[in-house]
Amino acid sequence: MARMHSHRHGKSHSTRPTSKRTPNWVSMSSDELESTIVKMAKEGTGPSQIGQRLRDEHNVPLVKTVLGKSIAEVLQEKKMNPSMPEDLERLLRRAQHLQGHLKAHKGDRKNVRSLELLEAKVHRLAKYYKSKGTIPQNWKYSAVVAQLA
Repeated sequence: MARMHSHRHGKSHSTRPTSKRTPNWVSMSSDELESTIVKMAKEGTGPSQIGQRLRDEHNVPLVKTVLGKSIAEVLQEKKMNPSMPEDLERLLRRAQHLQGHLKAHKGDRKNVRSLELLEAKVHRLAKYYKSKGTIPQNWKYSAVVAQLA
């Protein structure tokens, strides 16, 4: 798959398990897995980090095969889902960091362009989440929002 703002292809990465069945070497039961997810969420860990920790520390390759639902669905059932989607929050944090860099280095034209591309991603993703109903319809991105996030 091609990258969004360039003519290159994306980086190679690890692939998800192909089987839809739970592997026989997974030792956690579904109740233990749910309680572990809730415990990690209370510590402030995001859904993607929860999945990585479950994979690396608890030998659970894919939560959906064990529980039949994703980590985000488990957090939503327990009313622990974050107010802002994780990917949008990360983009806002990157924009804030880049704005701080540009305040210190005003002549950095390359990063001015990368901030424009980053803000385009924020607008595109916000439009999607507004149509899905995840964020409020009156939510609007601005440089002030990025500094407060």
